[in-house]
This record gives sequence, structure tokens and C-alpha cells, in this order.
Amino acid sequence: MFSVMFDKVMKWAEHRHAVFYLSGLSIVESAFLPVPPPDVMLAPMSLAQPERAWFYALLTTATSVLGGVLGYLLGMFAFELIEPLIHQAGYWPQYEKAQLWFEQWGIWVVFIAGFSPIPYKLFTISAGVASMAFFPFVIASIIGRGARFYMVAGIMLWGGEKMQDTLRRYIDRIGWLLVLLIIVVYLFVKLND
Repeated sequence: MFSVMFDKVMKWAEHRHAVFYLSGLSIVESAFLPVPPPDVMLAPMSLAQPERAWFYALLTTATSVLGGVLGYLLGMFAFELIEPLIHQAGYWPQYEKAQLWFEQWGIWVVFIAGFSPIPYKLFTISAGVASMAFFPFVIASIIGRGARFYMVAGIMLWGGEKMQDTLRRYIDRIGWLLVLLIIVVYLFVKLND
């Protein structure tokens, strides 16, 4: 199952419009839609065209921060419109946690969220709702998202074809282990709430 998806993603990574898909995914993932993070396109694109990996990291960072600004503006000016979507997507508990973290740590939360697998969109929207200073928000987003995406591109460059072959060989095992890990984490969180 995962090996079929891997092969499809590698094919998409070489598509002539892949850069536009990566940009669009980066914007909407950072702003509001519950879609996969841009890493799922950045990594295979960096493997498929290693000479463009740093460009892809820059593009992903720029469009992700642009999406973050959109999320910030939605939080600041249109939260009533997107609040039901946050509930429907099941993100409300994480949103409340993000708000609490903003109160405790301020701008550092944006940097950490930009780098981590925590849904960045919740923090961009929360930053707008909290009326966080805009310029520090953008700087923290650039640093956090940039660090993450340049790291992904760098790892793919470093691993090269050998990494691609190894991933292809073990992708089914990795995929099912990841599914199992997600289930375990979900159950742990649910049982400890």
C-alpha cells in the first residue's frame, strides 16, 4: 500500500507543475485546511531533482510563511467564520492548547510550531486572534519554517539515490509503523485527558 503511494509521489515530484502544487499545498496547510504538511512533496521533489533541493526549500518556506500570514489575518479578522471549521476538523482541543501556550511563551511558540509537526495553522490563526505583533510573528515563522524545510531538503540531498532506494525498500514497514505509532499516541492522549 505505502510503496504504491511512494511511487506515485515520486512521479508527481517530477511533474512539470510540481512546483505549483508544492506552493499551493504550503499556503493552504499553513493557513487553514487540514491537509498533509508540505514535507510530503518537498522530500520526494528534493530526491527527484537534487540540484533544485535548496530552491524547493526556499519556495516551501516562502509560501508556507505566506500561508501563515493568511492564517494570522483569518484569526485576526475572520475567526467567527473559521471557528466552526476548527471544531469540525477536530482541532479545537489543540487550538485551545495553542492559545494557552501563547499566553505562557509568546513568540517562541510560533518558532517551535514552525519547526515541529504540531499543526502550524493552529498557531498562525491563534497568533491573529491574540493580536500578536505582526513583524515578530513573520520573523519567527521564517526561522521556524525555514529551519524545518531546509533540514528536510538537506537530508534528502545528503541521502541521495541511496536513501531513495532504501525508502522504497522499507516504505511499507515504515508506513505501518507510523500508523501504529499514531494510534498509540492517540490512545495515550485520549486515555490521559
